[in-house]
Amino acid sequence: MKERKIKNVFVEGAIKPEFIAESIAKHNTKHNIGAHGIFLGQVRNDVIEGNIVKSIEYTAYNEMALNKFHEIRNDVFEKYNIECMHIYHSLGKVNTGEICLFVFTSSVHRKEAVKACEYAVERIKADVPVWGKEIFENEKYNWKVNN
Repeated sequence: MKERKIKNVFVEGAIKPEFIAESIAKHNTKHNIGAHGIFLGQVRNDVIEGNIVKSIEYTAYNEMALNKFHEIRNDVFEKYNIECMHIYHSLGKVNTGEICLFVFTSSVHRKEAVKACEYAVERIKADVPVWGKEIFENEKYNWKVNN
């Protein structure tokens, strides 16, 4: 397996639908790919103790987080037979209805792409030091628990 360099996966604010579409479209020249696994994490308007979430403000311990993303990426390439993988995560404020996490895996066959994508998302949620402060409509806030 070739060594991959650490990539900056962070996007300031929401991940725009146009960016997601462009990322997918770039793969139409890769004729050995037969399937993609795509996960889009979207901010919900949860109600917590009577307060409605209007946005989440994401922060991270950047260096450690980027190293963890890199580790997860390498693990996915070792564990699954995929052709490529992209991860993008928001930092800063993301409003309800907007995308905050985009994981995109590609492989020759569907099962590998889907399994690799799911594995990556579970590892990201469990291992990466990114925190979300849920900001309510009344401007109070709560630190989000990943689940």
